[in-house]
Amino acid sequence: MADPQSVLVDLRAESEDLDRLVAPLPADRWAASTPAAGWTIAHQIAHLAWTDGVALLAVTDPDAFARETERAAATFETFVDDEARKGASLPPAELLARWRTGRQALLDALAAQPPGTRFPWYGPPMSAASMATGRLMETWAHGQDVADALGVRREPTDRLRHVARIGVRARDYAYFVRGLEPPAEEFRVELTAPDGGTWTSGPEDAAQRVTGPMIDFCLLATQRRHRDDLAVRAEGEDADRWLEIAQAFAGPAGPGRQPESADRREPGSADRSAQAAPEERGAGA
Repeated sequence: MADPQSVLVDLRAESEDLDRLVAPLPADRWAASTPAAGWTIAHQIAHLAWTDGVALLAVTDPDAFARETERAAATFETFVDDEARKGASLPPAELLARWRTGRQALLDALAAQPPGTRFPWYGPPMSAASMATGRLMETWAHGQDVADALGVRREPTDRLRHVARIGVRARDYAYFVRGLEPPAEEFRVELTAPDGGTWTSGPEDAAQRVTGPMIDFCLLATQRRHRDDLAVRAEGEDADRWLEIAQAFAGPAGPGRQPESADRREPGSADRSAQAAPEERGAGA
């Protein structure tokens, strides 16, 4: 189990990296379109600010969070977009301040929780470490949309291990949200980390396997790139199917992204058709 304090340190760092991208932008640049259909940079930051606020409710006021989930359930297919739209209507300086204040309040609240405490969420109850990991995943994923809108290539960091972990743990959810039955057996996942090391999950002798660069798996699981543009490979029919529907985030099944043209692919990514081995809006995160 991840140490909550170490995850909180990484969450703060991930948030600060994104903050450095958006803070210098003039007001008109906040209206720039991102790869998530209908979402501007302002929508991306508004979504993070909103979800930080909802997470804070879950930690500090479970009854208020329960009322929030009831409201969301009534508009399940649109509530994410609705909340992003509300936040994006604010002046950029006000929105940035709201995001900063909210994320700091959440960090403080999570850091103060006794070990073993669990909080309600849209899926199963979450520990402080799990909540922080989820927030880091969303911050990274929406940060990718912002970076793409600005034409910035971010250097992968070891914080991606958190995104990879939640992507693997959310395997069954990707099936459930589509009304499908998840495979009974565990998969083996072997990913090459940014530092060249190997991150693994699942039994070594599993028949179903997923391999590739950690950055590519994270882009796939957060639905920030189409599978054809990534060097993630599957061995086994079930593993191959999972890579078609992988979803690290809660909420409705995301539509994913369309394949990019060859000249726009990220350095280090590859079309899986060239591999020798077998085989938001962008995402609700």
